[in-house]
Amino acid sequence: MLNRVFYKYKELILYGFFGVLTVIVNIISFKLLLILNIPLLYANTVAFFIAVLFAYYTNTKYVFNDKFTKKNFISFISMRISTLFIDNMGLYYLVSISVDELIAKSIINIIIILINYICSKFIIFKKK
Repeated sequence: MLNRVFYKYKELILYGFFGVLTVIVNIISFKLLLILNIPLLYANTVAFFIAVLFAYYTNTKYVFNDKFTKKNFISFISMRISTLFIDNMGLYYLVSISVDELIAKSIINIIIILINYICSKFIIFKKK
């Protein structure tokens, strides 16, 4: 029974698993950059791109079982860059109202994961 549930929801489970790993990559990168005294929004932007590269690799290879193509890569990066605005503005807002920066980063990442899954599933890695 557990196997049936896994196979029925395999894509969603794998997306969630790699989404959590992507958030961890993002947060660790972010924190390390802050330790290096990189300004908040610069650290967030660099951490974001590190996490996006990790996410592209894992989404393509493990979640959606697709080929690494220039078109997919450009679409994926473009979509993720569009969520960078949400990431930076949300982080800036939450920190400005005294939410701890790591808690703020985690909250924003949950929202972005949902947006990214919808775009990845139905636009970038859409089955033909």
